[in-house]
Amino acid sequence: MKHRIVVLGAGYAGAYVAGTLARRLSPADTEITVVNAEPDFVQRLRLHQLAAGQEIEAPQLADVFAGTAIRLRLARVTAVDPERRVVAVADADGGGELGYDTLLYALGSRGADHGVPGVAEHAFDVASRPSALRLRERLDSLSKRVEGGSVLVVGDGLTGIETATEIAESRPGLSVTLVARGELGAPLAAGARSHLRQACDRLGITVLEHTGVEAVEATRVLCADGTVLASDATVWTAGFAVNPIAAASGLEVTENGRIVVDRTMRSVSHPNIYAAGDSAYAIGDNGRPLPMSCASAGYTGRQATDAIVGRLTGREIANTKLEYVGNHISLGRRDGILQMVDGEAQAKPKYMGGRKAARIKAGILKMSLWATSHPTFGLPKRKHRLAAAPDASPAEKAIA
Repeated sequence: MKHRIVVLGAGYAGAYVAGTLARRLSPADTEITVVNAEPDFVQRLRLHQLAAGQEIEAPQLADVFAGTAIRLRLARVTAVDPERRVVAVADADGGGELGYDTLLYALGSRGADHGVPGVAEHAFDVASRPSALRLRERLDSLSKRVEGGSVLVVGDGLTGIETATEIAESRPGLSVTLVARGELGAPLAAGARSHLRQACDRLGITVLEHTGVEAVEATRVLCADGTVLASDATVWTAGFAVNPIAAASGLEVTENGRIVVDRTMRSVSHPNIYAAGDSAYAIGDNGRPLPMSCASAGYTGRQATDAIVGRLTGREIANTKLEYVGNHISLGRRDGILQMVDGEAQAKPKYMGGRKAARIKAGILKMSLWATSHPTFGLPKRKHRLAAAPDASPAEKAIA
């Protein structure tokens, strides 16, 4: 009987791991299934561009996995039962269950409302393709009005900054306000913060710092200090949250639901389950948790792949790098900031800004898309056979 590997999610982490496993493991011994709710690959890093009105590529997953022998199941994951080793899914035909021997959990993250009243009912976000398209429709309708409209972006993290600047540049007829809980660009170096402020001024973005939001209504936002802000479209970018499925399944998770893994991305509570991307609570080489990011998806995905291949084939498991080197921030299509960090995750004094930074960010996005669309490129053609009984350490046996 073949060893059943099921990959949940086909984002930056899941698509990479699935394709790489298909190239490195013999199909005579393994059967790989990818479960994803959407038929195409979503460029999460460019959804703010999609919302602003630009077209972005969305390769069909069937094409991405063509020739790899990977089975693609278009369905929504509803539950994981680690005791029975099955995954429950729902689709147009009613769904069912998928059994697994090894599970890679890479369901990613979604927007977090932090319990603020009205966010779910009235706010837009760019955490998924459907929600980004919904915001795009709203912006289209506002752009057609003679008086234009007001767009309020809540959240001063990278997503909020990129969303506000992209909308302001793409739709100059709209009034854009960015609401920051603290100082705008606080994690950046002084020079980078100054560059960010100049970009906001150039694009006509109103920045409200040290402002908390207590409630979102259909046409306005209520702030903690009593201020009421009119808004024709409120965009919520105040952080991300993971799917609660992992916590509900009984896996050991953090307070916010991320799966606690060891250095090889293996669940510390269930040894036949691995996690990668935003779903994994992984400690980087600097001793700090890796942030939710595309870069982290790449590092954790590579480590999970090496661990799965190593354990199934009886080979030594190499430790891949788990590092956080910096942030690449787009400020519209012609401006950007590259901010590198030190070993303590603190911003280095120097930064890069302007068109060159924007071109580098665009190159990174293009490279990420190409790598995801060609998951087996450059990998060894030799496919490893599985060991009869992969060795387990005493600690792993104890967990099992």
